[in-house]
Amino acid sequence: MLSRVAENIYWLARYLERAEDTARLLSVNSNLLLDLPRSTKLGWSEIIAITGNDALFDELYPNRDEISVLSFICGDERYSGSIISSLVAARENLRTTRDIVPREIWEEINQLYLVVREQVQAGITPRKRDAFLNRVIRTCQTVNGLIEGSLSYTQVHTFLMIGRQLERADMTTRIIDVRSANLLPRSPGELTPFENIQWMSVLKSLTGYQMYRQHVRLRIRGPDVLRFLLQDRHFPRAVGTSLESLAKALQSLPRNELVLNEVETCRQHLAAADIGLLATEPARLHSFVDEIQLDFDDLHDAIVSTWFARPVESTQSQTQ
Repeated sequence: MLSRVAENIYWLARYLERAEDTARLLSVNSNLLLDLPRSTKLGWSEIIAITGNDALFDELYPNRDEISVLSFICGDERYSGSIISSLVAARENLRTTRDIVPREIWEEINQLYLVVREQVQAGITPRKRDAFLNRVIRTCQTVNGLIEGSLSYTQVHTFLMIGRQLERADMTTRIIDVRSANLLPRSPGELTPFENIQWMSVLKSLTGYQMYRQHVRLRIRGPDVLRFLLQDRHFPRAVGTSLESLAKALQSLPRNELVLNEVETCRQHLAAADIGLLATEPARLHSFVDEIQLDFDDLHDAIVSTWFARPVESTQSQTQ
């Protein structure tokens, strides 16, 4: 398989997962808006902080209100991590490799891109927010279903799986990081009554509430939810499950030693986490998320250097 094709497929999976999980990231706030008393003032500023693009947002928008945040994260192509930007990139990576995947996959992604662009041009208002986010999530899930149901288990499927699982692990930690942000007032009298609701909103945004209740069988508690989402090896969106699926996919590829070592480093870091402490100290949780995302960056670099690296001359000519 050509390294260029493998790289396009890898990024197709990452961008598609990024679009879905960015919608899930916004759903954390949406679920909280539904579950909390109206008198509780939620902040949208922390969502921008979690993306790591404060400077770009402040350059483009005067206020960190809900409409501005929705516009930036959903439909602003000047932000490379927005939903529309992710779908543009996914569509382009698939367009150049259409001949190696079933036509239905291209049609579904292209249709999602067209619908999202139309809705973005019309404006993503708070009233349309939930319908828009649900449409993105459901269609991305449909595409993943088409991939699993119609694509042969070749290296194309393997690189799709690698890209999807790495992006999913990264984005799940970002969604967890919403819990460490100042989404709610920090005075003890105001925060304590809403602890469980916050954790429930994170579970719901990952479609994990029912699975948590089935497998953990305990009331919603921070340490149990965090352990479920970070270390569980059965829930599909748990970080531990994503890393295990990633390791299995890598087994079929040649020259996989470096990448497997990076995966093992991530898994050891995850297993060593003091869940009880992270669940009760938002600052520690935020620091842990930053650290494990650096592990994911190292893993990505290992994948690129192992299978996608091209001669310096070729890279320079493409840059020019």
